Amino acid sequence: MKNNIKLLRAIHNFTQDQLAEMLEVSRQTIISLEKEKYNPSITLAFKLARVFKCRIEDIFIYEEEIHNEKST
Repeated sequence: MKNNIKLLRAIHNFTQDQLAEMLEVSRQTIISLEKEKYNPSITLAFKLARVFKCRIEDIFIYEEEIHNEKST
């Protein structure tokens, strides 16, 4: 699943460590999320949306949606 975490983190001027602390996860979790090697739990997705003050859909892009948009 694609995501905008690194971009949103930069916009909010958060380090990986700061974001990890706010979300009560490890820095490694943030790294894995940013590299799109890990899909978060729904709870973590809601926490990210709350921290970034946006919708979950603004953070995560479901890849099937990308394929469907290209075919229309």
